[in-house]
Amino acid sequence: MKLITIKDLLNRFKSNNDVQKIMLGKLLTEQNNKKSDSKNINDYEFQVFSQWGEDGIIQFLVNILNINNKKFIEFGVETYHESNTRFLMMKDNWSGLVIDGSKKNVDLIKKQSLYWKYSLKAVQSFIDVENINTTITDNGFNGEIGILSIDIDGNDYWVTEAINCISPILLIIEYNSSFGSDRAISVPYNPTFVRTKAHHSNLFYGASLPALTHIANIKGYALIGCNSNGNNAFFVRRDKLASLKELPVKEAFVDAKFREARNNKGELLYLSGSERYKYIQGLSVVNVITNKIEKL
Repeated sequence: MKLITIKDLLNRFKSNNDVQKIMLGKLLTEQNNKKSDSKNINDYEFQVFSQWGEDGIIQFLVNILNINNKKFIEFGVETYHESNTRFLMMKDNWSGLVIDGSKKNVDLIKKQSLYWKYSLKAVQSFIDVENINTTITDNGFNGEIGILSIDIDGNDYWVTEAINCISPILLIIEYNSSFGSDRAISVPYNPTFVRTKAHHSNLFYGASLPALTHIANIKGYALIGCNSNGNNAFFVRRDKLASLKELPVKEAFVDAKFREARNNKGELLYLSGSERYKYIQGLSVVNVITNKIEKL
């Protein structure tokens, strides 16, 4: 008979009981802490509230990065039920600021019991390069923080470039693997960009991993890996890198496993790999190094 592991229990767990989820997440964290000295972030993945395995990766990294200022900021959290920082807040009592463009989503966050139990501030703002710094500082955050997580399905590169009021130790940014691993490209900046309106495929958004690595390098961050499902890249500020290994883009890049492409009727197409690129080929992007418009 096959033994059921803690990870099996967590993956099979269907209850919405946060207490039980946190308990199982703590057990997984303890299990990870007993592993060998692997610095491959994929070896530590597990999911409690994150979309994929980010909860485990974050626990591994905060355990070795010597983060004193236990504060986080996360953009694009929707109702915060699925996020990169919720487990960190509830397990380790971090403080944070979460931002979403929907007032309805922010109102729903404030109705959750976690909003009075923890030091969390939820703000409604449709983020762009003009308002991002004031949105952060007006809500009491500046200087060094532990984590910044960016997932806005659009102007991710341009907003990352614009941020200058905080200095996170760990930077997590969603990349678009459909753009490939060769070109440093992003969707053109549009302050009102909405992914579902930009192209019916749902594939035209954000920036490539080379583009995000380019701006991260300029800001003093090293790429240390991507989650195994292929949508989040992890960067560490170089003065905190310690024993972690900086990876070249080609080594870190993971092609997305999920298949969310849609046709013009909104129906899923289940495209994978290069099929996704071909479906949006011909659309205009910006080469963030030359600042010139190119075609996919």
